[in-house]
Amino acid sequence: MSKNFLKWLYPGIQIKRWILTSLFGVCVVALGAYCTASPYAFVNAFGIVIILCGTLFIVLGIVKLTISLITLFLPKREQDLVNILYQRRFLERGPKIVAIGGGHGLSNLLLALKEYTSNITAIVTVADSGGSSGRLREQFDIVAPGDIRNCLVALADAPALMGELFQYRFPEKSELKGHNFGNLFLTASYEVANRDFSEAVALTSKVLAIRGKVIPSTVDNVHLVARYKDGKVTEGEARIPRAGVQIEKLFLKPQDVAPTKDVFQVIEDADVIILGPGSLFTSVIPNLIIKGVPESIAKAQAFKIYVCNVMTQIGETESFTAGDHVRVLVEHTHKGIIDAVLVNGSMVHDTEALERYKKERSVPVKADVDEIRAMGYKVFAEDILGVKDYVRHDSHKLTQALIKVIEENRVIRR
Repeated sequence: MSKNFLKWLYPGIQIKRWILTSLFGVCVVALGAYCTASPYAFVNAFGIVIILCGTLFIVLGIVKLTISLITLFLPKREQDLVNILYQRRFLERGPKIVAIGGGHGLSNLLLALKEYTSNITAIVTVADSGGSSGRLREQFDIVAPGDIRNCLVALADAPALMGELFQYRFPEKSELKGHNFGNLFLTASYEVANRDFSEAVALTSKVLAIRGKVIPSTVDNVHLVARYKDGKVTEGEARIPRAGVQIEKLFLKPQDVAPTKDVFQVIEDADVIILGPGSLFTSVIPNLIIKGVPESIAKAQAFKIYVCNVMTQIGETESFTAGDHVRVLVEHTHKGIIDAVLVNGSMVHDTEALERYKKERSVPVKADVDEIRAMGYKVFAEDILGVKDYVRHDSHKLTQALIKVIEENRVIRR
């Protein structure tokens, strides 16, 4: 008998008692079976009762043994067992959804979408050039980690403390002022992974135990370039909205940048592709003007939904209607990139919030449903609005609206 086997019999690991309970139950069942072979009717009846009692001991022992083993691997998380089983058995049967975008819009969507399916892949822009991400790009020649970090935290199945750590921003008085811990973690992972950003994201995904997958749209150190209607050109995602002139065309520098190796495959395998929500020119379109990506989406068999923003954005979409968002998106990519458009169909009643946005030259996006239908796309106008200190999509309302659109269009779960 091996030494490892004998360890199961060591005191204090709460295994022996339940093994012995089940063995006792087996012996009791055997005794009951012997009694049922008796020619006397009362002995037969007594034997059936004994068998039932033995069966209860067997079941009790197996259940308690299972709980003891689970407790060993998930200390202090026994209460999470139902959630884990739900995720593994129900959510993994959900549709394969690819969500493309960046900024707070995409992470806000993922936060609730992960409760519908675990087959989520987020393709995230890495063109951010401001704040912590911009500084890290300059110092470490790394693609922008900020939007990636937000999406990883949104999909995290780890304890809430991990999410708080990754979103922690160092105070102004420190040498790390403005940096997020998550950005620094991704940068350190990038260095440890021999400067392979995809591998750094994969390592961080394991730490956060995310549901689904996060993929940078490219691992090349790409920059956004905008040409405005007055002919001027600006480089840098953070600088683009500051010009105060309508953007005419968006480019990438370098223009022949390649997508991450997994991008084409996940698009081909998707049941649903969701574009947005997020800043049209600086979060959504940057992913879609990478070489080969718009053609791959247009060719895919997935049902493609564009989620339009609920508010216009200064420097990007001032005075834009929902139809204008769609028109610009198609002009930069491919007509076949969209099957349907989800727009906000409710009113913003918080006058204080509206007044605050008005000072920033931002107003609710008009849902010109007929105009979008005239372009050849399905339109779904739903209440997807969330108003707190700001006006944006409500994560749960948006997910419920998307589920409705998906199921109405008979997107088959695999």
